[in-house]
Formats: sequence, structure tokens, C-alpha cells
Amino acid sequence: QLQLVESGGGLVQPGGSLTLSCAASRFTLEYYAIAWFRQVPGKEREGVSCIGTYGGSTNYADSVKGRFTISRDYAKNTVYLQMNSLKPEDTAVYYCNALRGLDNYWGQGTQVTVSS
Repeated sequence: QLQLVESGGGLVQPGGSLTLSCAASRFTLEYYAIAWFRQVPGKEREGVSCIGTYGGSTNYADSVKGRFTISRDYAKNTVYLQMNSLKPEDTAVYYCNALRGLDNYWGQGTQVTVSS
């Protein structure tokens, strides 16, 4: 079964950093556009960042621009989201998504809590 698994979430103080990982099982992420989304209870899931195939272009939501960085590690078949200068409003469940044509996969999510 094809799977995406997120990890790296946790509790961090405001101004701190976390790195989220999105690893694939049984398929190669290199061929997929990868996006990170986040969701807070009672609100719609929102896009945070995305990266094109073959190390293509990256995009960021205005709310995270300059603080978050998305990247790929081809050898590890993993996509990362480096999150710096975290704010309480970054608290959410973060999901990764892999998209290629009609193939669309989601991970189970990882909780990020920014609180003092």
C-alpha cells in the first residue's frame, strides 16, 4: 500500500524551530509535486508550501514566507519543511500531499503546537 508518513511535529516555544519530514513508502516522491497543508479544528485546511517535481519551483503562503523552507532529499525519498521563528498561530496539524495526475496521496498528519 502506498503511504506518506509525516513526522517531526511537537511542542515548541514561540520563536523556536521544527523540521517536519514527509517520507514515502512504495513510491518515489521525485515524480510528484509535494505540498504541505495545515489545519486547525473548525477551519479549512490551508496550503503552506509546495515544491515542484525534479526540484522545481517552490511556493509559500504569505503567512510563512521567509520563515519556512521546503526541500527534497532524493536519496532518502523525503520532503522536509523547515519551520523557523514559529508563532502561536502556526499551531495546527500539518499534512503532506503528493500529487501526480490523478494520483493524490495524503499522510496522516503531525501536530505542531507553538506555545510558551
